[in-house]
Amino acid sequence: SRGFIFGGALAARLNTGFVPVRKPGKLPAETDEVRYALEYGEGTLQMHRDAIQPGSRVLVIDDLLATGGTAAAAAELVKRQGGEVVGFAFVVELEFLPGRDKLRAASHDDVIVHALLGVKGD
Repeated sequence: SRGFIFGGALAARLNTGFVPVRKPGKLPAETDEVRYALEYGEGTLQMHRDAIQPGSRVLVIDDLLATGGTAAAAAELVKRQGGEVVGFAFVVELEFLPGRDKLRAASHDDVIVHALLGVKGD
């Protein structure tokens, strides 16, 4: 839920909408959900059913890009509602993990993936 801090602030700055994507049971209305693989098991994300208008261009924002599973799952929810993911933005990317490649594979090779800070591994 740390992505809310950055996503909400950026949406306000850009004068555009903000759609929260949460773990199960955190949203008040009917939701769509997607299950995705984690290194240590399985996760689930939900988004309100009427959150994305078909044809909407969407930027997925989160605090951390590691393996890419959470962001790819959020993108899947956007696509199911007819939206187009035009990019992903993160505060920090763990560059030694395959997150960036996973996001490109889940959308398209030229999708924008941006991180303010990159952490290299040894």
